[in-house]
Amino acid sequence: MKIYTKEILIQKFKEIKAMGWIENRRHGNQGGIGNTIEDLLGIEENNLPLPNASEWELKSQRLNTTSLTTLFHIEPSPRALRFVPQILLLNYGWQHQEAGKRYPVSEMSFRQTINGSKFTDRGFGIKIDEESQKVLISFDHSKVSDRHSEWLESVSQRIGLGELDPQPYWGFDDLMHKAGTKLPNTFYIQAEVRRDPNTRRESYHYTNLFMLQKFSFNGFLNALKHGYLLIDFDARSGHNHGTKFRLRQNRFIDLYENVTKIF
Repeated sequence: MKIYTKEILIQKFKEIKAMGWIENRRHGNQGGIGNTIEDLLGIEENNLPLPNASEWELKSQRLNTTSLTTLFHIEPSPRALRFVPQILLLNYGWQHQEAGKRYPVSEMSFRQTINGSKFTDRGFGIKIDEESQKVLISFDHSKVSDRHSEWLESVSQRIGLGELDPQPYWGFDDLMHKAGTKLPNTFYIQAEVRRDPNTRRESYHYTNLFMLQKFSFNGFLNALKHGYLLIDFDARSGHNHGTKFRLRQNRFIDLYENVTKIF
């Protein structure tokens, strides 16, 4: 594996940009943007071999996409309660759309992508409690859409329509440690994407590059408050796919104290 200084790495990125459109090196792979630039740099798994004490990663993203980027998985506390399968799914779940087909008739689902700027149509939201140093999931039955009235009645019968009790939460310290570990200093590159109508192969033009240093927990909390960072639950009776913190397009730079635009 090659070893780069930051200066040489930045020059290499500029050379890749100057190459213009580059065909996906791993056709059929959803991570083609990252895989292609990894191949061009001769690196593995987003890890940048820079000779200094700090860890660096490479993160890549399509321009003009609405897709979310998963930052990390972390289950809510108290973890001993197994909140998602034992409380949220059982008390607030609904029949899975594939129940009776792909799954048993009794299969239940709890899928919610929740942000801090508004409640979902099933009444779930995020509250940030600075005093207790917690990020909490909240339920407000008055925010539930009329189209979920039957489900709301079932919730009333199962558990009642009050606030979640206890509320699932993440402590600031736990989130700071997890995010600080998962979001080290980062070169964040974005690419335009085009697809050949005949071969369906994608090509990429790497157009934006940022050097991001020193994770900012205040930036992380602000992203939660303003709906740029979301908490994603995805569970069914047979399997909990894990609770994810996911980021909207173009918001990586909000999570760092020092942001340098290279091109």
